[in-house]
Amino acid sequence: MREDAQDFEPHRRHLRALAYRMLGSRAEAEDVVQDCWLRWRAQAGAGGEPIEQPRAWLSRVATHLCLDRLQSARARREQYVGVWLPEPLVDEDAAAYDAGPEARADYAQQVSIAFLLALERLSPLERAAFLLHDVFDLDFDEVGSRLGRSAAACRQLATRARSHVRGAEPRFELPPTQAQALLQAFAQAVTSGRVDALAEVLADDVVFLSDGGGQVAAVPRPLHGAVQVAKALLGFARQWDLQRHPVRPARINGLPGIVLYDEQGRAVQTVALALAPGAGGGPRVEAVYVMRNPDKLAHLGPLMPGHTG
Repeated sequence: MREDAQDFEPHRRHLRALAYRMLGSRAEAEDVVQDCWLRWRAQAGAGGEPIEQPRAWLSRVATHLCLDRLQSARARREQYVGVWLPEPLVDEDAAAYDAGPEARADYAQQVSIAFLLALERLSPLERAAFLLHDVFDLDFDEVGSRLGRSAAACRQLATRARSHVRGAEPRFELPPTQAQALLQAFAQAVTSGRVDALAEVLADDVVFLSDGGGQVAAVPRPLHGAVQVAKALLGFARQWDLQRHPVRPARINGLPGIVLYDEQGRAVQTVALALAPGAGGGPRVEAVYVMRNPDKLAHLGPLMPGHTG
């Protein structure tokens, strides 16, 4: 059995990366990987023919497990209270969910919140065909083998999917000095408590999304526009006492952001910022993603000493 585990481990990160992009849930991705391991172990213990291509076999199993979960997830999302956001990947999660060097796109693009939200608009088969081909770099013959469809049908699925997600990928990366200056200006504007000062660092068409899962207070629908979003952000900020509630900077799904903690050191909120170059007035914040759903923050460990920002 130890040999079975050793043979399985090299594929764990790949399976986890695929499942997270398919499902938008860290917890469900881990469940899929565990189910893959159980099926792998059962196959090895059945005394049948050895699996000649372990990565392909496991990926095929993971894909079908994800497709099954997506069917039921769609019904759950329709009943979800308020805005749905993907479960955040924070700092140390990055390596575990990176698709690896064989993937064509980089990590920040693959797990950006805007990209994962765009995937939500796809059918399960479109999502699978697009990810397997465009992100995991499989040819359409192999995609068809995994999905039980012809290569031509999978090409059509991926083409339709691509038209839906076009524009959701990060279009640029601000130079570090510009990004840092914008983040400092954003923090100072929030601290000032002035709507006009905060609106100045937000794009005119900025969007604000907040996920409370019906369990904690959150803005129930997307907000648009600099003034509206500035008011919402300042409303949240007024509820936060930095003397009692620590904050630490973090990378959240590849975006700059912060994790906020309660007095017991438990993570209770993440805030991720998507940055844009701006039009004439310099860089601006183009999207704000706030996660408050405690179920989606449960995987974050307690605040460690010296981690406050």
